[in-house]
Amino acid sequence: MTQDELKQAVAQAALEEVRKDLNKDTIIGVGTGSTANYFIDELAKVKMDFDGAVASSEASAERLKAHGIPVYDLNSAGILDVYVDGADEINARLQMIKGGGAALTREKIVASASRKFICIADESKLVDILGDFPLPVEVLPMARSHLGRELVKLGADPQWREGVTTDNGNWILDCYNFQLDDPLKLESRINDIAGVVCNGIFAQRAADVLLLGCKDGVKRMTAEV
Repeated sequence: MTQDELKQAVAQAALEEVRKDLNKDTIIGVGTGSTANYFIDELAKVKMDFDGAVASSEASAERLKAHGIPVYDLNSAGILDVYVDGADEINARLQMIKGGGAALTREKIVASASRKFICIADESKLVDILGDFPLPVEVLPMARSHLGRELVKLGADPQWREGVTTDNGNWILDCYNFQLDDPLKLESRINDIAGVVCNGIFAQRAADVLLLGCKDGVKRMTAEV
């Protein structure tokens, strides 16, 4: 199977995972990125079975609306039953690096406001130790240089993702050569630096379920302890 076929397979599996609990009042949290886009397209097939969605980015909101799926603000939606999104990397504890699409802050907010987080990914995203994928950090523009120096002190090689502005009006520093041996501790440490809006470590709010697209089918995983 190609990578796109694996993404399609996990999107279909995610629809089956959430479909059994759908009702007319259900509002689904929806992530951002290529795998999430496949899920949005699958959701369109059952759009009459639920109320609508909360999107983690403007791009996802537009795709949902194009399918005729109502999009709600999280403030009005309240606690969500489920959030479905992809990952740039994920480990056996279902801790992740996210933010390749620069939507990490909104993704983390929607995930935190959801009772259940389903991650959908192809098998190339499963790793033993997070960090081969550069860790995105959303920063206030005025603090970019300062934060770059602070991230160097933590062992990272930060690079400004030039030409990219987040939906929140901020910038992204991508941290290369940064092995995340203790994701929980490092997530808090980075967020404590003044000027950081959010970082792409999802350890405090890890996924509850991973639907992993493999060559022999979709594997359903829960976190190892």
